[in-house]
Amino acid sequence: MSPEHFEPIICPETFDPNDLIELASMRMPFGKYAGRLLIDLPEPYVVWMAGNGFPKGKLGGMLRTVHEIKVNGLEFLFDPLRK
Repeated sequence: MSPEHFEPIICPETFDPNDLIELASMRMPFGKYAGRLLIDLPEPYVVWMAGNGFPKGKLGGMLRTVHEIKVNGLEFLFDPLRK
């Protein structure tokens, strides 16, 4: 995947804690897991999306970020954000 297609919402140069809070409250708007919090999507589904292409726009960036967090074993970052 070329760099111009990878636009995570959370990156070290522009990190804003509010982005993580927004990510934790965003729900999947379509598909099998419609209505589920993005942070609670099953890892295999997020990996499948990574292989098949994330949606464009903000949702795609959020899903890329969830993918990076999950595949790198950093899901504990979501724990304090769950309500």
